[in-house]
Amino acid sequence: MDFGRLPDIKNVDFRLPPDHPATPQVLARTARPTRPNLYLGCPTWSNKPWIGTYYPAGAQDAQLLYWYARQFNTLEMNTTHYRIPDATAIARWKQAVPPGFVFCPKLPQIISHDQLLQNVGEPTKRFCDAILGLGSSLGMAFLQLPPFFGPEDWPVLEKFLLQFPAEVPLAVEFRHENWFKESKVTQKAFDTLEERQITTIITDVAGRRDVLHMRLTTATAMIRFNGHGLVPSDYTRLQAWANRLHQWLEQGLQTVYFFMHQKDIMDAPPALVYLMEELEKRTSLTLARPQKVQQFVQGQLF
Repeated sequence: MDFGRLPDIKNVDFRLPPDHPATPQVLARTARPTRPNLYLGCPTWSNKPWIGTYYPAGAQDAQLLYWYARQFNTLEMNTTHYRIPDATAIARWKQAVPPGFVFCPKLPQIISHDQLLQNVGEPTKRFCDAILGLGSSLGMAFLQLPPFFGPEDWPVLEKFLLQFPAEVPLAVEFRHENWFKESKVTQKAFDTLEERQITTIITDVAGRRDVLHMRLTTATAMIRFNGHGLVPSDYTRLQAWANRLHQWLEQGLQTVYFFMHQKDIMDAPPALVYLMEELEKRTSLTLARPQKVQQFVQGQLF
């Protein structure tokens, strides 16, 4: 995730802002679950640097999703941003993952960026029909709006959301800075998301602290975290997220999606392990951690 990435972070205030006033109101309307759903993962599965560490030595490209799904329980699926998958791909992905694993497919760029949500009924239907084929392996689709798509475009977004199939869980990532300034239009937008049970994406990235808006519209939180190579601030930020997620879980949050972006993909698993450890300290949850795969080399186990 290059959006909002800075080459120098020494002057960035990484503290999490307070919750938006609407967040506790949203959570107060939901019953606290007996056991919340926590999905933690990465944006890609074809991570060849993991071969010999988190993937077995000699793993082939066609096997990487299988091995990824043995390490994490969700995937931020950027593949679908570039093409609508066919039935063969859907079946292959579904067969590769175990029960409990969920995909979060990004809406195709032809819908969000090329046609800017206008006259997209046909590709939207094709995309939704395709991902519904994932069945119980479908987590939540997400719509990433272009940085230039602002509140003045709300009528277009509203029409799209009202026509979007209700059976497909959806999250929206706003990027234009004016979405985070209070106005009649933005209030209407967030009210509509609440009414339609559409989740807001919260992005934690150095160069755009405004997208860290802390405004939930459903009992689901989807967080995209951009780290900096396991520097000290990565750990303090993850501690802060563990605190905030614990607070939200106590207030009634039902589901968490947390996606770890690191410039070097080798840094993503240990960062997620750290977050899991911090969450376990604060909750009664037990989270399955990614583990380095034991390797056989010339008859010996390493």
